[in-house]
Amino acid sequence: MNIVDDAARRTLVRRGFALEYTTLGWNVIGIVVLAIAAISARSVALAGFGLDSLIEIGASTVVIWELSGTGEDRRRRALKLIGGAFALLAVYLLVQSTWVLAAGFRPRHSPLGIGWTAVTAAVMFALALGKARTGTALDNPVLRIEGRVTLIDGLLATAVLLGLLLNSLAGLWWADPAAGYVLVYYALREAKEIFSGEH
Repeated sequence: MNIVDDAARRTLVRRGFALEYTTLGWNVIGIVVLAIAAISARSVALAGFGLDSLIEIGASTVVIWELSGTGEDRRRRALKLIGGAFALLAVYLLVQSTWVLAAGFRPRHSPLGIGWTAVTAAVMFALALGKARTGTALDNPVLRIEGRVTLIDGLLATAVLLGLLLNSLAGLWWADPAAGYVLVYYALREAKEIFSGEH
């Protein structure tokens, strides 16, 4: 590898760190905002989305750890941890969606929740794209696959947003948990691919 390639790689690694630290910061702030919104609206969906932010924080921490070192063993362990994050996300979505549907729980209108999930969806989609491109350029499956966790976070934010809007505008309280079931399939598929070595 020549000097230009080394310099380009260092730039890409710095970009990877920046993407992960941005994800971490956003989700740490998000936990506080979502807690306030969930309590004021008595929203199980918003509280659950806050738990999802904890999973995303864990996944980002794994990538930062992996980018800080080298070695195939370190990469394999990092991929397994990301796979575990996908599995946890699937379990969380399945339990939350089933519980909300079974309980018939109807949250209050939440302007803060609507605003936060709308902005979060846009931010997560942008971060996921950046991680996919940077991970591909670095030939780093850990960064690339963790970008899929971020993508699911954006999709989940969109689902929660849609549920909040349908609840506020049309009284369709069941829309959010129903959308969660679609993401369960996606998260389980990603976990299966990681653990089976199909990445």
